[in-house]
Amino acid sequence: MNVSDYDYALPEGMIARYPPAERGTTRLLVLDSKSGAIQHSRYAALAGFLREGDLLVLNDSRVVRARMFAIKPTGASIELMLLEKHGSAQDLVLYRGRLKAGDRLVAHGCDLIVEALAGQGVARISSPDGFEIRQLFEQHAAMPIPPYLKREAEEVDAERYQTVFARNPGSVAAPTASLNMTGTLLAELSAKGVSTASLTLHVGLGTFLPIRAERFEDHLMHREYYEIPHETIAAILRAKATGGRVVAVGTTVTRTLEHAASLQEWDTCQHGLTGEADIFIYPGYRFRVIDLLLTNFHAPRSTVLMLTAAFAGKEYLNVAYREAISENYRFLSYGDSMLVGSHILPVAT
Repeated sequence: MNVSDYDYALPEGMIARYPPAERGTTRLLVLDSKSGAIQHSRYAALAGFLREGDLLVLNDSRVVRARMFAIKPTGASIELMLLEKHGSAQDLVLYRGRLKAGDRLVAHGCDLIVEALAGQGVARISSPDGFEIRQLFEQHAAMPIPPYLKREAEEVDAERYQTVFARNPGSVAAPTASLNMTGTLLAELSAKGVSTASLTLHVGLGTFLPIRAERFEDHLMHREYYEIPHETIAAILRAKATGGRVVAVGTTVTRTLEHAASLQEWDTCQHGLTGEADIFIYPGYRFRVIDLLLTNFHAPRSTVLMLTAAFAGKEYLNVAYREAISENYRFLSYGDSMLVGSHILPVAT
């Protein structure tokens, strides 16, 4: 297989450029990865496909305001994009324009200094006055909506490019499979006996970028910081032991759990786990943790599309995407979703 095997024609008009008027009203394509059967449903009907004892795992990372402009002493404008949080690491920005170490910038009355260039358009910045960089961005920057929306961030994005349970700030892209999750739906799932657990993975810009290499082995996977509480690990092991299914809400949850499950202490740890997920999942991968995947429709040549193909089966996923296009589903971050898993739909007779 080559990266080009995961290319497809996505009509521009099928990209959801704005969220639906009401959160949770999007569509849901359900794909049975055992039989290839497809059913068209609604995101709000998710509880109908889950059962008592299942465990829903959510990513509670909060998207930070990350896109801001600064001015050089020459008057030149520099675009800065704050990168995702990595534990206690120093503040890094992706910049557009010309910078060198030692350059001084001004943004919204705050002096900044370029401490170092890290390569590939990334710089480490600080404030000589001791002002906290992330606080500056939170006060003055725009929400980092994806570039494929081809518009500037608007007031609606401040609320809707954020999950209803977002808690730990650090992401610069949303865990989009959760954007249509509502308190009402979570309550309905709970009443049915479906438990929920949370983890934190700070989503980076690299998650949704297309792969430029042609061979899988030539792609350098980005790293994303995660934290999994001990309670979440215990809930997963308990669900597995009692016949429940682990439902990953999004590829961010999937990457986190599958990376953590490769660690020696996964089954025996008496504390939470932290790490830097750099796992590249594509067809041929053997999943260790997740049983069902709730996810969006992804961009061509993206790592998240390949992850979904690994879980659903490439041929079944191709059929599902063709049907989604023919049925006018909405694609990408603000679009519709799909639920993938084995034995979740009856086999046609």
